[in-house]
Amino acid sequence: MLTTRPTFVSVGFFLLFLSLPLSSLSQPSASSSVYDSFLKCLSEKTKTSQSENAKIVFSQTNPSYTSVLRAYIRNARFNKSSTPKPTIIVTPLSYSHVSAAVLCSKPLNFVFKIRSGGHDYDGLSYISDKPFFILDMSNLRKVSVDLADQTAWISAGATLGEVYYHIWEKSKVLGFPAGVCPTVGVGGHLSGGGYGNMLRKFGLSVDHFIDAKMVDVNGAVLDRKAMGEDLFWAISGGGGGSFGVVLGYKVKLVPVPATVTVFRVEQYMASGAVDMVHKWQFVGPKTDKNLFMRMLIQPATRNKVKTVRATVVALFLGKADDVVSLLAKELPELALKKENCREMTWFQSALYWYNYLNATQTDPKVFLDRNLDSSGFGKRKSDYVETEIPRKGIESLFNKMIELGKIGLVFNPYGGRMAEIAEDATPFPHRNMLFKIQYSINWKDSSQDLEKRYLKQAKTLHSFMTGFVSKNPRGAYLNYRDVDIGVNDHGEDSYKEGEVYGRMYFGKNFDRLVKIKTVVDPDNFFRNEQSIPTLPSKVYYAINEALHPPILDQYKRKNKAVAQQ
Repeated sequence: MLTTRPTFVSVGFFLLFLSLPLSSLSQPSASSSVYDSFLKCLSEKTKTSQSENAKIVFSQTNPSYTSVLRAYIRNARFNKSSTPKPTIIVTPLSYSHVSAAVLCSKPLNFVFKIRSGGHDYDGLSYISDKPFFILDMSNLRKVSVDLADQTAWISAGATLGEVYYHIWEKSKVLGFPAGVCPTVGVGGHLSGGGYGNMLRKFGLSVDHFIDAKMVDVNGAVLDRKAMGEDLFWAISGGGGGSFGVVLGYKVKLVPVPATVTVFRVEQYMASGAVDMVHKWQFVGPKTDKNLFMRMLIQPATRNKVKTVRATVVALFLGKADDVVSLLAKELPELALKKENCREMTWFQSALYWYNYLNATQTDPKVFLDRNLDSSGFGKRKSDYVETEIPRKGIESLFNKMIELGKIGLVFNPYGGRMAEIAEDATPFPHRNMLFKIQYSINWKDSSQDLEKRYLKQAKTLHSFMTGFVSKNPRGAYLNYRDVDIGVNDHGEDSYKEGEVYGRMYFGKNFDRLVKIKTVVDPDNFFRNEQSIPTLPSKVYYAINEALHPPILDQYKRKNKAVAQQ
């Protein structure tokens, strides 16, 4: 039966064959038994003592349990006393720990959540309505930069801030195209596509993958050669958590100029914001590839009058004079002046984009701060726009935002390199859109009434935008997790439920992801509320045998009875 709980609407429905009933798991003896069984198994698999492994396995009775759990909860909506808690948290220090954790969890029949330590807007990596474990990857955070071949190995538990810092340590003219928030976790960000303010020049993070390492459902550590091109393709934008535990990626770094330019310009409705936003749609996705202009749209009050503020925050991979000259021709509505611009290094621009406005004086080591146990309340949703919104549509949007009062929007332009890459080159299908919309609302107070009101605002504005955004299917971005668009209880209708959100996230690429998932994890061990489902058993072996022949043969032998049906 489907249920709803106030802290996580319509999420967490799983089909589990539990060896221990839910009621018994709440008893200390049951939890202790599970912990003891898991710890014993982990020690056998890793050939190390239980006392050593106890340092990385936290039961609910461990004094450090709460601090370990809360460290990487970024959304306070899921940081309440009423929020379901994991029976065990595992914090591996090595690949062997990860492999053993997978093998030892399978017979216990707990939901196995993988958390890389990032933002996870809807909490899918650390909550569940069923008894569950968390595999917390935050200790596996090594970043190794190789200047000789301009590559880096990035562990899944690293943060983007750590990635940028370690690149900066080695080179002032190399960078990596990824997100603008330094506390984002690499595991989720990169496996879900990964984008940032250089995507018009260099595309997505996944467009620069060279190799990867992951633990599969059999506990094997695979690199790109061992996993094969289909599985490597799947974890290059299809979300690693559906297929195994991603340990890290080898990526190609990109050249950045010694000097880049940033600027921030804002306008209100009374000073031309509607015209500026309308014209931005024709310029932002089509201008020089070196220019990325993010548009922030937010309700505001100015001179006691409710209005909307539109702000352009930009990165230009070049000098200030050049971008001022360019936009004087292409977007005069912005009225950009050289005094609005600041020249700095690429790394300093990353600091600037994370609101260190005095970036040239900021200590680079701030990007090593993980800001543990710091969370606010929030909700995110997403959309894609494939044709420009008419001016009247922009005006009506502004009026609707004033009416709602708090929900804001972020427009991220595509075009450039994005439009040059095939939609099926990676699982990410939205290459040819003009721009992506993020719906963003944050609040500070822990109030159920406030939460309901703000969540309703997000849904209302999302519904209002239906006529202006992509259709058949309406697109959404995997890394802006949004359970409103569908969840999966992994029962008899798992494929149908998964297809709803799967088509929105992956378009036509969903079909290939499902086939790969069915081959590499036929029993659906790696699952969450929005994971890739497996095919129904009756069509299990209707899969194209070109997909992962070695692994397919392995599973054929294992499932010989099914294969003969």
